[in-house]
Amino acid sequence: MTGTTASHPFAQRLHGSPESRLLYADQATGAELLCIPEVEEQFEHYLAIEHGDSADRGMLTGALAGVGGVFLSGFSFAFYLDQRPEPALTCFLMALACSVLPFLWEVLRPMPLPILLNRRTRELYFEQDGELYHSPWDGIAAAAYSFGTVGPYTAGMRHAALEALLHRYGHPQEQVLINLGSPISKSLEMQLGFWEYLRTYMDKGPWFDAQGNHSESDAFIQSLLEVRKSKGQWARLHWGLLKKEYKANNGRNFLSYSDFALLLGGMLFSPFNTVQNFTYSIAKRRARSQWPTLVKERLRPDGPSNRLVDLERAEKQ
Repeated sequence: MTGTTASHPFAQRLHGSPESRLLYADQATGAELLCIPEVEEQFEHYLAIEHGDSADRGMLTGALAGVGGVFLSGFSFAFYLDQRPEPALTCFLMALACSVLPFLWEVLRPMPLPILLNRRTRELYFEQDGELYHSPWDGIAAAAYSFGTVGPYTAGMRHAALEALLHRYGHPQEQVLINLGSPISKSLEMQLGFWEYLRTYMDKGPWFDAQGNHSESDAFIQSLLEVRKSKGQWARLHWGLLKKEYKANNGRNFLSYSDFALLLGGMLFSPFNTVQNFTYSIAKRRARSQWPTLVKERLRPDGPSNRLVDLERAEKQ
């Protein structure tokens, strides 16, 4: 383990672990910049990292409305054309139920809020069970380490976690350890690369290039986030790959069975993906309004510049 200091909060916990690194906001790890899919949004003043099971939000509505609802609507239209109003109405009502009920359930059900890095005030926010946790970015306690898992149907697998230590607002003695993104199937080098990405965003951002140098353009960042924005758009993505292959072969493209199957599968699942993404966006927008006022006002460009830890200190005096 490199970078060990006795004062680091993780030093004793990771002592003797060969594949681990203690991390500091003001010290580079030497890893190459890497953005992970859990980065949900990146703006000038803050960055949001997806947390918990929020990634699955919208799947139920996508399956019931985007698949079942579409088929039932098709049957309803066919019955209507066949001048059979009763089964047409029955299928239509069933399609409506398959669309509206799961949509309302997924949108109205509480959704885990993301982990937020506030670049303007240089602090990190996290919400759990209605309680607000935070940490100043400068001096934050963080570490990356590898671990293995063995399942009944799989061989041993290696993963790596990137963790940070936060404390509850107004109660510094109550602390929580959070993962900055999912550790599943990630290597230690990947987590170190993501830590460098976060350091670069906080210190040289909001926009920067692949080498971590400040940039006035957000082109590089948007190219990284495009993977997430195109989530579920399989048909469009594969069609784009086919067009590139067509141009690379000077107008000749020999479709394989796999190309045809992927393109057709993407088209068939398009309603499912469209409904899922729409439901997710509505649920996310509703969840964002649930942040405490202390956080929401600091996310504004003209909001307070003092940190939550500064408020805690002022309240003690």
